[in-house]
Amino acid sequence: MFAYILRRLGALVVILFGASFLIYNLAAISTDPLEGLKTSTAQNREQLIAAATRELRLDLPPPLRYFLWLRGVLGIFVGNPDFGKTREQQPVIEAIANAIPTTVRLVIVATIVALVLGLALGITSALRQYSRFDYGMTFVAFLLFSLPIFWVAVLLKQYLAIDFNDFLVNAKISPPWIIGLSILTGFFWAAVISGSRRRVWMIFSIAFLANSIFLSAISASQWLAYPRLGPVAIFIFGVGIAFGVTYLSVGLSDRNAIKSNLFIALIGTILYFPAQNLLDSNRPRVGILILLVALLISAIAVSFIFARIDRGPIIRTSVITSILIGVMILIDQMMQAWRPYIESDDVNYRPVATIGQSTIWLSDISFWVRVLDFAMHLVLPTLALTLISFAGYVRFSRGTLLDVLNQDYIRTARAKGLSERTVIMRHAFRNTMIPISTIMVGDVAGIVGGAIITERVFAWQGMGTLFNKAITSFDLNLLMGVSIFLSTLAILANLIADLLYSALDPRIRVGAGK
Repeated sequence: MFAYILRRLGALVVILFGASFLIYNLAAISTDPLEGLKTSTAQNREQLIAAATRELRLDLPPPLRYFLWLRGVLGIFVGNPDFGKTREQQPVIEAIANAIPTTVRLVIVATIVALVLGLALGITSALRQYSRFDYGMTFVAFLLFSLPIFWVAVLLKQYLAIDFNDFLVNAKISPPWIIGLSILTGFFWAAVISGSRRRVWMIFSIAFLANSIFLSAISASQWLAYPRLGPVAIFIFGVGIAFGVTYLSVGLSDRNAIKSNLFIALIGTILYFPAQNLLDSNRPRVGILILLVALLISAIAVSFIFARIDRGPIIRTSVITSILIGVMILIDQMMQAWRPYIESDDVNYRPVATIGQSTIWLSDISFWVRVLDFAMHLVLPTLALTLISFAGYVRFSRGTLLDVLNQDYIRTARAKGLSERTVIMRHAFRNTMIPISTIMVGDVAGIVGGAIITERVFAWQGMGTLFNKAITSFDLNLLMGVSIFLSTLAILANLIADLLYSALDPRIRVGAGK
């Protein structure tokens, strides 16, 4: 394995050298950084051209200039890298370092949401093959996959920002909206659970009625104007999380796991009260750390109490449950900052932001208002990227799982009498993740460098914007810095995908072949 990684890293160096040489020379030949000066009417035009020629070393041929640039880059091995300066005389490394956190924040959230939803709905679609739900998800996936990202972004700005901000002024859900959303909810759950026609209509009626009551209660209580979960909702969600995680991890037949997770839900509800003081303190980050550590210690301790043997799966389910309950507590804390946020003069009851990655003029605000501000600026660009990526994950996960379910070892597992949950989660799902891991890792690398349109529509200053700036301004140093970073990321993404293969499938041994 170690020798394989070394070989791949060696190949990385060769590929980066070849790619950078081609990109540098092609860009240098095809662009003229002096074009603007040559058409200028300034009296000192000749002096400006001479100064730019001397600064950019335009008197030398592109191949020689490349090796001068490469000499500065190789300074990374002695701790003094020099990628040159941009046209605004800013170090290229500094420009990239400022853009990376913005793009990474966007990519991580969009990828996680798209992956979780795509896998869940794709697997459900495969298990309900040729059902109403399968046909519906196929239609939605192909529809989203075919939509241009800029058009989706514009629609989101209109309906989820402008119109939704207008709605939040009163925060009242009208009866037509309640009926329409309840009908969609009823169709969704009837398609997911499926069954006979009588059962489908019964599920539709229950989901329609429950959603109508829920939305009516939210509208009447003005919960959207004053959102809050509170300990009761935390406990209810905690119980739901406990059963859901137990079912997916070890199955509901494991009573010890159910008891352990339900106890974690109770502990999480109790910890909600001291967590309020910790999270509202002058050091909220320390409070978050203390809360998560307390939940993890409680999860491990409870697992040892309820499990005498085979503690590993129960510890895993308890830890996952505790983390999800901790996230619910943090979401509740953000909800408590909702009113101070929207009532501030800078936001003025328009919380869903359409441009920028933060309201930079907000000052003297609490930690949670700042976090909420970052989250609200993430909503639209994350949703735009998620909708496009989500469609691909749905189709790939559905097709891969259907292919795996037709394998001989799946039929053998079913013939042995294993439950359907065990067959799907322990045998089929793991092999389904092998091709998905390739798409996932490549998707992350692609979004980091390819979210140019999304960043321009929402005015985010990330790697996509930096790449576009380098091209339009003929900034060769900036273009090369971004290209080297993205090329390295793409090659490392393929290496990570290869390593994930061996982790997901023991039959694969990375580096075993010649």
